[in-house]
Amino acid sequence: MDWRSVRFDWNRARAFLVTAEEGSLSAAARALGMAQPTLGRQVEALQEELGVVLFERTGRGLELTPSGLDLLEHVRTMGEAAGRLSLGASGRAQALEGTIAITASEIDAAYLLPPHHREIAPHRLWPDG
Repeated sequence: MDWRSVRFDWNRARAFLVTAEEGSLSAAARALGMAQPTLGRQVEALQEELGVVLFERTGRGLELTPSGLDLLEHVRTMGEAAGRLSLGASGRAQALEGTIAITASEIDAAYLLPPHHREIAPHRLWPDG
């Protein structure tokens, strides 16, 4: 990938995406936990970086321009990828630890569970395991 061709701040792209999805700067700012003027500056900066107008102000708030609509799907894809990255990282960062108790009949405990105990928990379950 030619990283020199990426000429915008990814955080600003997130500001654009959330604003488009929420429908207003104030709702987007609440969703992101930031101040509305800060979010507005990020969207403005993205427009300058890209050289396009993404929103038009109307009596009802903001509406996407044709350029904004064209870019929205690309930014949604970026947002979905960022969500998958966060989910994948959090899944790897968390480990389950503790004691596991398995209740089974004597026959199951003696004949069925021993061949599978390493699948259930790869660490030692029984002193001789």
